[in-house]
Amino acid sequence: MEFLKTELDYLRNANLYRQLRWFEGSQSPRTTVNGRDCILLSSNNYLGLTDHPDVKDAALKALARWGTGSGGSRLISGNFFLYKELEDKIAQFKNAEEVIVFSSGYLTNIGTISSLVGPEDAVISDELNHASIIDGCRLSRARVVIFGHKDMLQLEKALNETQDCRRRLVITDGVFSMDGDLAPLPEIVALAEKNDAFVMVDDAHATGILGSQGTGTVEHFNLEGKVAVQVGTLSKALASCGGYVTGKSDLINYLRNKARSFIYSTGLPPAAVGAAIAAIDLIREKPEIRARLFDNANFLREGLTRLGFTILTMESQIIPILIGDDGLTMAMDKALFERGVFVTGIRPPSVPPGTSRLRVSVMATHTREDLEEVLNIFESAGRETGLI
Repeated sequence: MEFLKTELDYLRNANLYRQLRWFEGSQSPRTTVNGRDCILLSSNNYLGLTDHPDVKDAALKALARWGTGSGGSRLISGNFFLYKELEDKIAQFKNAEEVIVFSSGYLTNIGTISSLVGPEDAVISDELNHASIIDGCRLSRARVVIFGHKDMLQLEKALNETQDCRRRLVITDGVFSMDGDLAPLPEIVALAEKNDAFVMVDDAHATGILGSQGTGTVEHFNLEGKVAVQVGTLSKALASCGGYVTGKSDLINYLRNKARSFIYSTGLPPAAVGAAIAAIDLIREKPEIRARLFDNANFLREGLTRLGFTILTMESQIIPILIGDDGLTMAMDKALFERGVFVTGIRPPSVPPGTSRLRVSVMATHTREDLEEVLNIFESAGRETGLI
C-alpha cells in the first residue's frame, strides 16, 4: 500500500496535512491544548453552555437515572423516555408539529436528503453547503444541480432546468459554517414556491443564536411555516451532540420509517439528551446570553478590522479571516498558538482553493479582557507573519 505514503507526502508538501491536537480542559474561553494554556477561539460552543452548571447537572441526572448508553437503535431498544421530552421541547421551541432526533448532525443530513429525493428527482444545492449536505445529495442518487453561493439567478436557472423532475428539493445552510454569512432565505423560499419546489435549511450554526427567540434563520427572516424541512444540531449552541429535523408530522413519520441513518444508528447516550434539554431551557429563559455573544463578536470583528485583517462577513458569531495561501494560513495558526490563542487554520477541501482562512468563533463567555488580549496577540502574530 505504497500509495498511502505517497498521498501523505503530497498532503504535507502542499500544507494540507492535518493532525489532531489534544484538549486537556473543557470547551471554555480559556483551556489547555497540547499542554499549552490558551484562549479558545475555534469552538462551536457559541453560548458557552458546555460549562454551565444547569447543563452539567442535567447530564449527570440523566446519567444516574438512565445509564451510560442507549443500548441500541431507537427503533429497537434505544428510545428511552427522555427522548420524548427532548423532541417535544424542540418542537415547542421551533413551533413545529413534530421533531425527530438523530445521533449526529451528519447522520441527520445524509438520512434526510437520501430519504426525500431519489433518481427521479432533483436536489438543488448552494455550492458552499456543508459536506454532510453534499454527501446526502450524492447518496440520494437524485440529479444534483449546484448553484453559485447565494446566486439567485443561478438558482432560478436551475429550477427552470429541472421542471421535468418528479420533485425538487432546494437545500441551503442557514449560516454558512466557514464564511459566517446568512443564506438569502426569503429569496430562496420565494423562488421555490414559484417553481413548486420545497426547501430544506440546515440551521446548525443558527440554532440557539438567530431570531428573536433564538430558533434560527427561519424565525430571523419571519418565514415560519414556509420552510418544509428544518435541520439543526445539538452539538453547537445546544452544548451536546446529535441532530434533529422539524416539520409536519407526516414528514417526521416518513423519516422514522425511511431514513437509514436513523434506523441503523444507536441512539444518543442519555447524558447528551439531558444536556440538550437543559440548554434549550436556558436559551429560552436567558436571552441575555445571546446578547453577550453578539456584543463579543462585534467587539472582536471591529478590532481585527482595525488591525488590518480581511474579514469576509459581518453577519454572525463566525468571523472568517481571509488569508488565501495555505502555508501562510498555517504559519499564522502556529504563531497565534505559540502566543496563547487557539484558532484553527482552514484549508481545502473545507474551503475552495485559494481561500484558506482562520475561522474565528467567539463565545458569549469570553470576557472583554480575553478579547483585548486576543487582539494584542493577533497584532503580534500578524506582524511576524507579514499579514499586517
